[in-house]
Amino acid sequence: MTEVKVKFKRLHPQAIVPKYAKKGDAGLDLTITSIKDDVHQVTYGFGFSMEIPEGYVGLVFPRSSIKNTQLALSNSVGVIDSGYRGEVMAVFNKLVGYPSKKYYVGDRGAQLIIIPIPKIEMIVVDELSETERGTGGFGSTGNS
Repeated sequence: MTEVKVKFKRLHPQAIVPKYAKKGDAGLDLTITSIKDDVHQVTYGFGFSMEIPEGYVGLVFPRSSIKNTQLALSNSVGVIDSGYRGEVMAVFNKLVGYPSKKYYVGDRGAQLIIIPIPKIEMIVVDELSETERGTGGFGSTGNS
């Protein structure tokens, strides 16, 4: 298993270093230090910034407990580039027609996964190789 060292900087005195809850977990839990609540969204601040090594990306996902909140992460998955040095935050949309149960300061409100990313070079071509799937999309593999 490769160990990746990520520098952590507290921006809030109550910031907690992200950690795995259990052995084998993929995501590091992020603990809320601040909340900005408005009519349509809730923004959770985690009170820290970090230095993700070049060649890696941080991905912020909701935790499975999100099912109890009637909230949805506004951008589905947060992307933290290696050059970003601002506070790690997550913005959740309130689902219309449902009373939202929110997370509170001190709760684990999201999870962070840091993964390597390849450097991609796009090559312009006139044709692509044929596959069994072809151009089928949006659930096409479930249709007969």
